[in-house]
Amino acid sequence: MARCARHAHSCGRCDGPLPFDFTMAFQPIVDLEAGRIHSYEALVRGLQGESAGSVIGQVCDDLLYRFDQACRVKAIELASRLDMREPLSINFMPNAVYEPEACIQATLEVCKRVGWPTERINFEITETELVQDRQHLRSIIDAYRAMGFTTALDDFGNGYANLDLLTDLRPDTLKLDRELVRNCDQDRRRQALVRAVIGLASELEIQLVAEGIEREEEALWLRDHGIYLQQGFFFARPALEALSPGLSSSLKALRGKALNA
Repeated sequence: MARCARHAHSCGRCDGPLPFDFTMAFQPIVDLEAGRIHSYEALVRGLQGESAGSVIGQVCDDLLYRFDQACRVKAIELASRLDMREPLSINFMPNAVYEPEACIQATLEVCKRVGWPTERINFEITETELVQDRQHLRSIIDAYRAMGFTTALDDFGNGYANLDLLTDLRPDTLKLDRELVRNCDQDRRRQALVRAVIGLASELEIQLVAEGIEREEEALWLRDHGIYLQQGFFFARPALEALSPGLSSSLKALRGKALNA
């Protein structure tokens, strides 16, 4: 692992403007037990709502660290401007963190500037397939926990975000990948896998979030099996520089609805 480039409160890798601009969309993570929005995930977008891929495609290796820091700052600034009261989930790339205590400084500074409590930030770990040094990733998670942040392992059950990661990592949350939850209300193999993950998470005291929910039947099956935190187009699409008000009545209706009604 190369040394951090931060000296005298500045960093040659992370500080400075990007050659392109971007913004954030916010998608709610709902709580079907409480019938309310639990938190929001910040998702990078172009200024006119262009896809995350179109933005990330402009990030070369030399801009990786600067882009990661800029995303954190942008997400917190926008969440504060929108008067978000729920926790905020921010994606981060482990390979863009040299030393956790140094690379978190820009995040801490913007939190202080806008008055955002650090305990209302959850960092979602993405692109685990690119991580070569798991001990480094574990050190990031441990350092963030010590600072009051929480962490989530994204896309669990897909590709490299698999079971063996949990031998080294101790995230607060696992986000079940869409491939695991798709048609879970009628696919017995997926049901068996999801039940196994539920048992595993309970044993390890890890919270579960099901992502990619597109149908009411999926939402109800997962709710009935104890996964109350859910995210997906069924509830709300990501809103460009906006929150998703008006979900309370539909969430409360779902809370009391039977799967086979």
